[in-house]
Amino acid sequence: MNNSIGILGCGWLGLPLAESLIKAGHKVHGTTTSKEKLHTLNSKGIKSYLVILSEDGITGNMSDFLEEVETLVVNVPPKLRGANQEDYVLKMRFLHHSLNIGNIKKLIFVSSTSVYGKLEGEVTEATPPRPNTASGRQLLTSESIFLEDPKLNTTIIRFGGLIGPDRHPARMLSGKKDLTNGNEYINLIHQDDCIRIIKSAIEQLWSDDILNGVYPYHATKENYYVASCNKLGLQPPDYKRNEAAKGKKVVSNVLLNVKKFDFLTTVRI
Repeated sequence: MNNSIGILGCGWLGLPLAESLIKAGHKVHGTTTSKEKLHTLNSKGIKSYLVILSEDGITGNMSDFLEEVETLVVNVPPKLRGANQEDYVLKMRFLHHSLNIGNIKKLIFVSSTSVYGKLEGEVTEATPPRPNTASGRQLLTSESIFLEDPKLNTTIIRFGGLIGPDRHPARMLSGKKDLTNGNEYINLIHQDDCIRIIKSAIEQLWSDDILNGVYPYHATKENYYVASCNKLGLQPPDYKRNEAAKGKKVVSNVLLNVKKFDFLTTVRI
């Protein structure tokens, strides 16, 4: 691929993704919202740009960022916690409109399994989403903005809970008391596997518009997080018995059908 790959959002996932793509021989354009981080991106071989999406529009030189980019990875999660909540859908509409100045042929939108809400049982790409949070609802609406554009070849990747270097939910759950979701299942994905899935989507190993990115290991939360805390040397969480809470197992029929796809990393204990 001679044209550059653009990564909108070079953070916890976007930065190692960019490094992996460069190592594979790709040219990468990347954005950050921090002036201080521009030097870091450039030092890693990423052609970096300061671009900020907001409810009022886009700050930064999108035209330069999109120049020569035919494949764009949108890795900008919603900010809906705390006092500084935002209209994520409006931000994505501004982004979608800005793509008219570029030559984007392939778009990969990083979404979340939160769009499935509180569904129970096995959940696949064919399962109708039922988001029950503001984040899930806005992500689902944003997915449709790009999926419904016939000019874009869009792939939506709905990742489960992200784990990896310096990031594990067991650290946040350590020492918690009276948790009631111990019988629910984990739906996690390691950073390395996220990168592998996105790179496979860039290489178009499948033609599906939507895929779930979740590691196919679904222990109960109680078993997994207690064991994880023990392994990490942390105080385990305490769970109340709640036999009624079963939760969902998010699986990917798409990835199971890609014979050459093989996960590199495990979330098993």
